[in-house]
Order: sequence, then C-alpha cells, then structure tokens
Amino acid sequence: MAEKDNLLSGGVAIAKPTVNINQAIRVSEVRVIGATGEALGVLPLSQALELAEQQQLDLVEVSPTAVPPVCRIMDYGKFKYQQSKKLQEAKKKQVHVLLKEVKLRPKTDSHDLEFKINNVKRFLEEGNKAKITLVFRGREITHMDVGRAVIEKVAKELQDVCVIENQPRVEGRNMYMIVAPKPKK
Repeated sequence: MAEKDNLLSGGVAIAKPTVNINQAIRVSEVRVIGATGEALGVLPLSQALELAEQQQLDLVEVSPTAVPPVCRIMDYGKFKYQQSKKLQEAKKKQVHVLLKEVKLRPKTDSHDLEFKINNVKRFLEEGNKAKITLVFRGREITHMDVGRAVIEKVAKELQDVCVIENQPRVEGRNMYMIVAPKPKK
C-alpha cells in the first residue's frame, strides 16, 4: 500500500513523497534489484512480488519515473527507520541564524556604546546577525546627523568582524542597520 508519512517539524507538517510497495505497484513489468544489490533484470510484477515474498521482504518502488520502473527487494520498515535517522542527523547539523537587536540613542555615552559594540561582536561570533537600532525621542529627530555619526562609529568599530547587510536607513523615529558575520575563509 502507498505510505504517506507526515513529520512534524517546528509545528509544520512536511509530507514525504509517496512510495509504492508490494501490491500498490501498478505496472506490469519492473526492473528488479535484489536484497544484496545485484540486478535481477526486468521481470513481470507477479514474479518480482513472488521473489520478495520468498525472501520475506518487500518490493519497494525506488524509481517510479524510469521505464520500466525500478523496484528493490528490501525490508521496508528498516528502510523507513534509516531514512528517519538520516533526517534527524541532517536536522542536527542545521545552523539557525538569529537576528539579535541592540538599541542605542544619539546621546549614548562612549562607555555604554563600547559595551553594546562588544555585545554585537559576541552575537556575530556566535554566528547570528545583529540589528543595530538607533531610537530618536522627542526633538532628537531634528538632529539626524548626530544619530548617523553614532551608527557610523559603530559600523567602523565592527568593520573587521562583520559585513553590513543593510546600510543605515530611517523608518519613523528609528534608524537601523543590519550586520552579519564575515564569511570564514
């Protein structure tokens, strides 16, 4: 029968492609590969199913688009288990990049600015991106040049460890810039 597995990954259902096994294979002739990997040639479906049954294994359609379709004699349960383990291994090796944010003001003191720059450096070393947001309050918005100078100072301090993804831009009362870690050579 046709198997369709749904795997929950982060709350999203991922549908695996349908694999036909045994009686669900709907062609008259198939190219058969034995349990040990040897090619048994093109056989009628009934004969291929009989061979699989004699070995107490399943006939699994591995390449349905080929002419004739390629089927393998194998233990389907073991095959599914190995596939799920491969998927878990691949998931472990994934890199999750987060966007961390540091907020500044145009009047942020030099020591506080150094502290925040060190935080951004730490975020970049961890492999995350950083969003540097400069918040203007009240009448500070009329002195954009002061804010731009602060954000350019931050960019200059970080130039050896980061790449600027988004140049400083203004949205409402905020000026922001997004930086990413430099690619490793």
